[in-house]
Amino acid sequence: MTHEEVHEAARRQPFEPFRLILTTGAAYDIRHPDLIIVGRRSAVVGVTNEANDAVYDRTIKVEPASRRGDRGASGNPKPSCAKLKDLINS
Repeated sequence: MTHEEVHEAARRQPFEPFRLILTTGAAYDIRHPDLIIVGRRSAVVGVTNEANDAVYDRTIKVEPASRRGDRGASGNPKPSCAKLKDLINS
């Protein structure tokens, strides 16, 4: 998963809810585009207590899984900090 893929899913028009699946097995449903902020190295997910709420009650930070062959500025492989495994349309 790259930040570009997550950002594309979050900003798709019309918005389609999707699920982030972490390597830990945890899953987070993104039912509104305001419930996710995508950065280059991580994403912040707003977690709601109500299923159809667009206002979060708490946040979690997830890091995208490094793809095999990704290289850092030094040319060395980036360390794998796999947190975000996949996303699926719900």
